[in-house]
Amino acid sequence: MSHPVDIHVGRKLKQARTLRRMSQTDVARHLKLSFQQIQKYEIGSNRIAASRLYDLSRILDVPTAYFFEGLGDAPEVGARDHGLDIVSAVASIKDEQVKSRIVTFIEDVSGRTVAKSA
Repeated sequence: MSHPVDIHVGRKLKQARTLRRMSQTDVARHLKLSFQQIQKYEIGSNRIAASRLYDLSRILDVPTAYFFEGLGDAPEVGARDHGLDIVSAVASIKDEQVKSRIVTFIEDVSGRTVAKSA
């Protein structure tokens, strides 16, 4: 059984990776791992070591603390993380031009810039 903290950190990894338009393979390549290992991190079945978390923070350009943000917050029963739903929906768009326009719109509305992967 996965620990709730590992599941939370894995979700944050997936969120940051998807927002940066990186695939699991892209992240795995940086870490010299298989994409399957990244999958296991993201679902929380494998723990992420502190050194690996540090490396991920550099690759994804987020502070290490990002992975723990919202951990102590108790969501309402039945509450969903709509942010992850939106990230997944945008990531599933095949037309790169449409996807780029949606991301630009989100950046304009939120006042935040989404880092683009190289």
